[in-house]
Amino acid sequence: MNKLLIKDATIINEGKRSIEDIYIEGEFIKKIGVGIKLNNEVETINANGFLVIPGMIDDQVHFREPGLTHKGDISTESKAAIAGGVTSYIEMPNTIPNTTTIEEFNNKIKNASNNSFANFSFMFGGTNDNIDEIKKIDKSEVAGIKLFLGSSTGKMLIDNREAIENIFMSTSLPISAHCEDEQTIKDNTDYYTDLYGEDIPIEIHPKIRSEKACFKSSDFAVKLAKKTGARLNVFHISTAKELNLFDNNIQLKDKNITAEVCAHHLWFTDDDYKNLGSKIKWNPAIKSQNDRDALWTAINDDRIDIIASDHAPHTEEEKNNKYLSCPSGGPMIQHTILSLLQNCNNYGVSIEKIVEKISHNPAIIFEINKRGFLREDYYADIVLIDPNSSTSVTKDSLLYKCGWSPFEGVKFNYSINKTIVNGKVAYTDGKINSTPQGKKLTFKR
Repeated sequence: MNKLLIKDATIINEGKRSIEDIYIEGEFIKKIGVGIKLNNEVETINANGFLVIPGMIDDQVHFREPGLTHKGDISTESKAAIAGGVTSYIEMPNTIPNTTTIEEFNNKIKNASNNSFANFSFMFGGTNDNIDEIKKIDKSEVAGIKLFLGSSTGKMLIDNREAIENIFMSTSLPISAHCEDEQTIKDNTDYYTDLYGEDIPIEIHPKIRSEKACFKSSDFAVKLAKKTGARLNVFHISTAKELNLFDNNIQLKDKNITAEVCAHHLWFTDDDYKNLGSKIKWNPAIKSQNDRDALWTAINDDRIDIIASDHAPHTEEEKNNKYLSCPSGGPMIQHTILSLLQNCNNYGVSIEKIVEKISHNPAIIFEINKRGFLREDYYADIVLIDPNSSTSVTKDSLLYKCGWSPFEGVKFNYSINKTIVNGKVAYTDGKINSTPQGKKLTFKR
């Protein structure tokens, strides 16, 4: 059994800071306290001066396996995850084939069990006609249901309102929804195609994937959740207007309706299309400075509950296509935590609040067993962050299969020193130290 002692760590956990030691035996945290002394020899990490947090649980990633592995796969993208301090992830169903049957879900679990460097689970995709498969789900095995209420990569649009309502009424699992109104998007696309033909400027993207498209769909989903009593998590909120749909007057454990924001919507604005072009084409679109500022405010006042990466790699060749043929999405997971730490102080958001949104709250909302907190008898998923060492993003530093990042050229003021997954040091000082050791997430249901 491996034994590991982290000494003199500045622990950020459950809204508090303390300088303590963490003793790990096997996969679990055995003890947290001041001046832990052991009679036997044990590997020791001097964490003096480091920030130590529970590993990020990224509730929205696209690792592209199966069917799209020229963009990324479970092995490559989970390496990037642990390099970025992400110790657990929930992957999306818009692969090829789609994860919309129990058989395909189990195939993903089997593959990840052999190849994932981080802990893993998968969303089960809802469609217009797979309600019978949804009813077969073992709730302790599946993170939740994913509904694409607006089209995106993978052709999983669900647009039959009766089917959508049936899913809301038929499952107690969390329903995570991509909310953009398809008819609004189609109308906007037709308008700008008539105006520009095939040469729609990338700066038009937030006018096509507009505030109206986002709000109309999010409003529909929230109203349906209230009507049916379903548990709803609205993915990647991108507008100030949508924030009015969410409540911060009740504790998270009592919320049936929660909201997520993604790191790119907290970093970029529509001004960045000039320099970065299609590299920041996401669905929903990057919007205005006002929207970005409002999203940070909502993190602080708890209308936003989760921060995720929405890691979604495409090749540079694909991203260089003209607007209508250019896929949306980009690689983010290796630098999500660093980007949040870089900007949070500018918005009066504490690191304690960031840890709440990236680690604690995903564990609570998805009812994940023994992860998301630094607690005795919990899995030892731990990240050591050096606040005195910077990170420069270069192509050579990237672990993504796609080989690029919208952050290239950025210098972050922090660095990920070590990432511990299930009690073992999986990443340290820029190197992957382990063979795949991620475990399947399980759920308290």
